[in-house]
Amino acid sequence: MNQLKTSENGYRSRICTNTRRLAGWNGAWLAATVLMKFGPKSLWNQSSVFTLLAVGLDVAVGAGMILATKKYVMELDELQQKVYLNALGTTAGVAVVAGVPYSVMDLYHVIPFHAEISHLLLLMGLTFIVSFLYGTWRYR
Repeated sequence: MNQLKTSENGYRSRICTNTRRLAGWNGAWLAATVLMKFGPKSLWNQSSVFTLLAVGLDVAVGAGMILATKKYVMELDELQQKVYLNALGTTAGVAVVAGVPYSVMDLYHVIPFHAEISHLLLLMGLTFIVSFLYGTWRYR
């Protein structure tokens, strides 16, 4: 019984560490993306060299975030992996199914504004959160 409790505490500790690591990488990617978006206009007067360096930083930090996400998912137990991957699959499907018509509507001026990638990212984030919470609730 004591061995089981020690094993469970080790698992929880690994998940907490991986969650903090993933949150750190997500925060770093968000900061790098903000720098890439607003730096050219606000910080370096549209210098191409600095803009390309910011793009490179964003891609490098994004790659680190992807690897941290992979490690996080691999450390989850089978049920948590299933919930996470189902939410991820739903998110990818919604992004494709909603994103293509959204782009076409912008192309033919059906909507009175431009289709921005930020709108799609917001939809994807909300879809993932709702799908993940539903999956967690469903398997409780």
